[in-house]
Amino acid sequence: MFVRQIGIDLGTVNVLVYVRGRGIVLQEPSLVALALADQRVVALGEEARAMLGRTPENIEVMRPMREGVIADYMVTEAMLRYFITKVCGQIQMLFAFKPDIAISVPVGVTSVEERAVHDAAIAAGGRSAHLVPEPFAAALGAGLPIHTPTGNMVVDIGGGASEAAVISMNGMVVSSSVRVAGLKIDEAIASYIRKKYNLMIGEQTAEDIKIQIGSALPLEEELALEVRGRDQVAGLPRTIRITSNEITHAIAEPLQAISGVVRAVLEKTPPELASDIIDRGMVMVGGGALLRNVDRFLTKETGVPCYVAENPMACVAIGAGRALEQLEMLKKSMPQL
Repeated sequence: MFVRQIGIDLGTVNVLVYVRGRGIVLQEPSLVALALADQRVVALGEEARAMLGRTPENIEVMRPMREGVIADYMVTEAMLRYFITKVCGQIQMLFAFKPDIAISVPVGVTSVEERAVHDAAIAAGGRSAHLVPEPFAAALGAGLPIHTPTGNMVVDIGGGASEAAVISMNGMVVSSSVRVAGLKIDEAIASYIRKKYNLMIGEQTAEDIKIQIGSALPLEEELALEVRGRDQVAGLPRTIRITSNEITHAIAEPLQAISGVVRAVLEKTPPELASDIIDRGMVMVGGGALLRNVDRFLTKETGVPCYVAENPMACVAIGAGRALEQLEMLKKSMPQL
């Protein structure tokens, strides 16, 4: 069968693609390796990730998405075309069986940034492109009853941006975002290790530390990890041992910025919807939701129960695909669609 409808979560760190009737069919890093001499694409996705921090001077591994929006249009278009062709197949694209695409955009993006995402999706091979705000797609993907007059709150902690929104009657009542998320947490870990231990570590090592021992709150049973890097003073490779409680201390600042966004949305929520949210709690999605105890951290900071959605990484892509399936109904309340 030819692919007709696909939902894309175009993230700063990962790109996920949902195909109607088949579910999530692709999850790859949004990384592109470029030859600097002629700006030729050398590798994309997983292949480019393997090169991160390991390339010679003439090759640069870059993220064409920055803080949830397009930073390099041409490279983003090439990356999208590669992923769409991978999902749909070369034959389908050649014979003009182009798919309808729903693609996620962060809340608070400018009309120029929206237009860039739309144009990139069309240029990459889409027959039509519909923009879906990320928290709305996340709520749809998490299976929240957003068509009812009850308040549904969703918190999306991605790679480049964190967003919170209250959704009711197929519309976002209140929303807010901050460009602090997974990558800023990785940077905070690298910065802490550099200042405390005089050890330089790469982006990938910082992410591995976050995944293996990172926690938003101190753990009862402390975890530890050996970390390898380059000594800033001697310039030689060195290994240190770091604990989960140190990482909790290191990432406190970006986590406070994320909880600030959640509090800002709760403060602006109408009283009737606020009472629904206290009863039902808020749902967390995105890769950041997988950080240990981040749900308990937000509950402690806001006083509102917080739950992690089932398969939080995939919620936005699934929701974008579902938005495409319910397009006519959602168009009335969601202008971007």
